[in-house]
Amino acid sequence: MTYLAPVKDMLFVMNHVAGLEAVATLPGFEDAGPDTAAAVLDECAKLNQDVIAPLNWEGDKAPSSFKDGVVTTTAGFKEAFKQYGAGGWQGVHHPVDFGGQGLPKLIHAACIEMVNSANMSFALCPLLTDGAIEALLTAGSDELKARYLAPMVEGRWTGTMNLTEPQAGSDLSMVRSRAEPQPDGTYKLFGTKIYITYGEHDMAENIVHLVLARVTGAPEGVKGISLFVCPKYMVNADGSLGARNDVHCVSIEHKMGIKASPTAVLQYGDHGGAIGYLVGQENRGLEYMFVMMNAARFAVGQQGIAVSERAYQKAVQYARDRVQSRPVDGSLNTAAPIIHHPDVKRMLMTMRAYTEGCRAMAFVAAAALDAAHAHPDAAVRKQNQAFYEFMVPLVKGYSTEVSLEVTSLGVQVHGGMGFIEETGAAQHYRDAKILTIYEGTTAIQANDLVGRKTARDGGATVRAICEQIQDTEAQLAARSSDAAKAVGKRLAAGRQALLDAAAFIASGAKGSPNAVFAGSVPYLMLAGNVMAGWQLARSLIAAEDQLAAGNEPDFMRAKITTARFYADHILSKAPGVRDSIVDGAAGVTEMALDAF
Repeated sequence: MTYLAPVKDMLFVMNHVAGLEAVATLPGFEDAGPDTAAAVLDECAKLNQDVIAPLNWEGDKAPSSFKDGVVTTTAGFKEAFKQYGAGGWQGVHHPVDFGGQGLPKLIHAACIEMVNSANMSFALCPLLTDGAIEALLTAGSDELKARYLAPMVEGRWTGTMNLTEPQAGSDLSMVRSRAEPQPDGTYKLFGTKIYITYGEHDMAENIVHLVLARVTGAPEGVKGISLFVCPKYMVNADGSLGARNDVHCVSIEHKMGIKASPTAVLQYGDHGGAIGYLVGQENRGLEYMFVMMNAARFAVGQQGIAVSERAYQKAVQYARDRVQSRPVDGSLNTAAPIIHHPDVKRMLMTMRAYTEGCRAMAFVAAAALDAAHAHPDAAVRKQNQAFYEFMVPLVKGYSTEVSLEVTSLGVQVHGGMGFIEETGAAQHYRDAKILTIYEGTTAIQANDLVGRKTARDGGATVRAICEQIQDTEAQLAARSSDAAKAVGKRLAAGRQALLDAAAFIASGAKGSPNAVFAGSVPYLMLAGNVMAGWQLARSLIAAEDQLAAGNEPDFMRAKITTARFYADHILSKAPGVRDSIVDGAAGVTEMALDAF
């Protein structure tokens, strides 16, 4: 089997760290307790292990192709996507009113990780569709919702996000695609959009493009951008498909990774204008698109976790099979599988600890979003929303950055064979690189964390989270085990480092912006490190309690060891990163530009 879904670990995190039972007390989620989660994850695992994962390497070798305006996906993708839709997986957390299952984001998070571990190129199609659904749910008119949502939730139609243009990458104020109002209330769209994931393909009946464009006469800059629905095929009043709209794929990109995912260049309006429908109000498009973008950013963070898990599994299997050299301790007098060697174990533990720490961080954030949406107490909703919003750039930025280290270590464990494409280890490394770039580079996530999530409230959110971390430290200090005490020591140092860095950012953002933003990505990495370390500390407490009760001792001991490894080898770096943020700006900013 190429991939084995880590269902046991996912359920452990859900039940003992993310608080699934509390989520299941929220209005609308009463049937989404541990039994439901276990049943859903088991079924999801079967589809991803048996159907979707075997297509991953094939998609790397035989990517999607483009000819005469038609995109043909990798053999097997179309059939797999039909099974994905028929199984209800596109609608796991979407509203029952539109054909979804209405399950919590927490359960959906596990499903999203699985499909991305199985096949990231495949998973990008439902990922973008999820974001488009979220945007329409938030800002779409009743008519747009009635016409488009059910087929998308059912997986019959897919969705895209059209932001980027040749001259407008991260700076969306430079968007030039235009929208001309028509007498019937529609708009005609004209322009070129690039890097459109699954902008054209053969897996669905229709493609629903969400497009940023400027209405004629709109203000310059981000205040003049509107959002439109532009379907590949027009949709008749009875829901049937009509004529082809004037949006066409003119090419797809040749990429270093995620090769089976078609990344399209779309041309709007070359034959008279593409018909579009305004979402919400004119000139508020960027606000609506951020709903889609935040959903996508969280999902991209999960992609980092997913590819890390896949790379870890492959590396462990190779380390068990590859025989090379005698153990340094003399325990065997012949060559042994390399998993016996301390440095190989260190690499595998690094891969495992990063993956489990980021998974716990993502699941806890997902549970917070469930509470932010569904909790009956407004104050609790507000508190959870603030926590979730703080966590999104960390889930996206930290999980994807460390996926590069994890997948690189996966190649390293394989040694020379890792550099050979036939082993498959290199694919995960290549696929992972895009994750730190799309849906906003790591620097953009860090700018958000610094500006909106730390400086804006003077560091209040960070301080509130650190108070919760202190509670965990107190629980660790009350325990007798060496592991608990070691983790508590590292967690306390990490928390203080985070507080120091946040105070520096909050006090210097206005007066010394260059000094603050010189350390923005290190600040994101520090915060992500501490948040993931905190969740692993909480998992250690839960695992010790389960171990004391005699529940699955081998699994629980492994959880405890993983938490301790993370604390000693990863969380221990936090004070040094703090120093680079607080004291290191001069080394970044003082070099003369012409000296580079």
